[in-house]
Amino acid sequence: MDKFRDKFIEEASDLINELEKVLLELESNKENPDLIQQIFRVMHSLKGGSAMFGFNKIDKFTHHLENIYDLIRNNKLQMTDEILDITLAAVDHLRNLAQEKDDSETKNNIQHDLLLVKIVDIINENVAGLEENKTIQPIVVASNKELSTYYISFKPYHNIFNYGTNPLYLIDELCDLGETKIFPRYDNLPDLDDLDEKKCFFYWDIFLATNQGINAISEVFIFADDQCKLKVHKISEINLLEEISFIGIIEETINNQKDINIDQLLLLTHELEKVFEKEQAKTEKQTTTTSHEAGISSIRVSSEKLDNLINWVSELVTIQARLSLFAQETETDGLLPIAEEVEKISRHLRDDVFSIRLIPIENMLTRFQRLVRELSHELNKDVVFKTEGTETELDKNIIEVLADPLMHIIRNSLDHGIESTEERKKLGKPNRSVILLKAFYSGTNVIIQISDDGKGIDPEKIKSQAILKGLISHDADFSKKEALDLLFLPGFSTAEKITKVSGRGVGMDVVKRKIAEIRGEVDIDSILNEGTTITIRLPLTLSIIDGLLVQIGETKFVIPLSSVDKCYEFKHEKLANSVNYLIRTDDHEVAFLNLREMFVIDGTPPETEHVVVVQFGETKIGLSVDNIIGQYQAVLKPLGKLYKKQQSISGATILGDGTVALVLDTNKLISDYAHSEKKIGG
Repeated sequence: MDKFRDKFIEEASDLINELEKVLLELESNKENPDLIQQIFRVMHSLKGGSAMFGFNKIDKFTHHLENIYDLIRNNKLQMTDEILDITLAAVDHLRNLAQEKDDSETKNNIQHDLLLVKIVDIINENVAGLEENKTIQPIVVASNKELSTYYISFKPYHNIFNYGTNPLYLIDELCDLGETKIFPRYDNLPDLDDLDEKKCFFYWDIFLATNQGINAISEVFIFADDQCKLKVHKISEINLLEEISFIGIIEETINNQKDINIDQLLLLTHELEKVFEKEQAKTEKQTTTTSHEAGISSIRVSSEKLDNLINWVSELVTIQARLSLFAQETETDGLLPIAEEVEKISRHLRDDVFSIRLIPIENMLTRFQRLVRELSHELNKDVVFKTEGTETELDKNIIEVLADPLMHIIRNSLDHGIESTEERKKLGKPNRSVILLKAFYSGTNVIIQISDDGKGIDPEKIKSQAILKGLISHDADFSKKEALDLLFLPGFSTAEKITKVSGRGVGMDVVKRKIAEIRGEVDIDSILNEGTTITIRLPLTLSIIDGLLVQIGETKFVIPLSSVDKCYEFKHEKLANSVNYLIRTDDHEVAFLNLREMFVIDGTPPETEHVVVVQFGETKIGLSVDNIIGQYQAVLKPLGKLYKKQQSISGATILGDGTVALVLDTNKLISDYAHSEKKIGG
């Protein structure tokens, strides 16, 4: 049973996240009936699932909350900020309840009772026509002429019990919608020897007379819609269950072990409607709400299985490299084409597996919207959070690490970047300020920018603070970018006072360190009184990269192919005699780094060397190497604890011959060199 409860907790977490997301959308469009309906459906699903798995607190709590939104969708209650605030608080509480092992836990009881009181008070204060006990009136059953009749074919899959779903509970909930006539079917029941009590072999034909509509029927099965084959047909605008001849014909059909033919059923109901002297025959013959005959379009897979799949694909890529090398070295006929075909397949497999792990950035936006909403209220600032390009996808492991740094950045923007309303008025700015999160692809990288239209950052103030803290000397000559980069130093802060939001000297250094862990980079640009933009550049994935395999002496390196612009050949003498490490290529000069000197590699350089030109920000920088071997799929392996601080090398990869090649982080390599005593090109 524990595994079923775990599955429910996982699915409940998805429902709660969806609920939070829709609530935040509702804040800017409180009259949107589709959003209200979506909230109600999510709560209904959560309530149904929690009751099945023994989460009685969630069941009862969600039931009360659901009542509010049932009143709102029926125009009996007005959506207000108070209701929205309480519902968002309820979202946090539901997350806590889902983590409780059983209902005997008391750590959430105080919050539970407080929220229940507020929810009941809202109902009691706003709903007209309540009885003295202050409970919502049950639905009044309409007269027969106001009831419509539906035929429901409910065929659970054999494994429905594996999901913790009891079909009888669903049928019982259908009975609450109106008058029912239920016919259990035993056609699929196996012999006693083949009977498995863990499987469901029954199915049901159900006739329901209700005034609740087809959506209410669909909501009963919303939590189990992928666990059964379900068909819902509206067969009449009147209550046919009162007609004895209709029930008799259905019973005779089922007793003869025949399936109900919907076309014949509709003809029958049409004749019966004439008996009721309907003036106009109804033209609606069939409305199908749900169909699963086409098969399952998607499945839920655990993250652990995906990680294992990535690891096996990585091993396959390594073995493929060995096969390709062996095919090149041996003279066996037909082996090389096979190796090339394996390489092609492994490349496609790699791309498909990686695409499975890619998650849209919009999946983590709800927490940022919630942060902006609550923190702006706390700081008494009018701030709107906007997004662009949120369909951009990133590796799930990068998404997991990225969430906290982005929270730091947005929190700093709200606390320090955005001015108070009075300050904005004095500067002629709109009262409402904007924080924009923008994401887009750049080659094989993803760029995420967080911008605000606040007061910006003063580079001179940063320099003064750095001098005061003894980080730089009084006569240091710093550019604007270099001054802004000081914000990433541990313990550095320009906050004039410490708040519970920020200003304690932690934050931006943590941001940079976290982003560096996922091979990313972060930059700051700011214009005084106009705003600040923080740009984060990230790789699409962390496991396998397409690289350029190069060699210096006996040591091999991999340069990420996404960074490579062009490759050139030069005589060693020309590179050795260059002035300030500048070399002329394609009618313009390019600064280059001598990697043999940087990595202190012994040996004599060859007569002809190669310069690999890579992109570094807005400029191009060359890297001199002895030889270019060719393109290579590099499976990244960590360097280990001893080399954890070596950021210019992002990892290592095992080559086909069993030797190790180091994977260069060209941006970090060039950045570290540029900030050292030597200056590129100068």
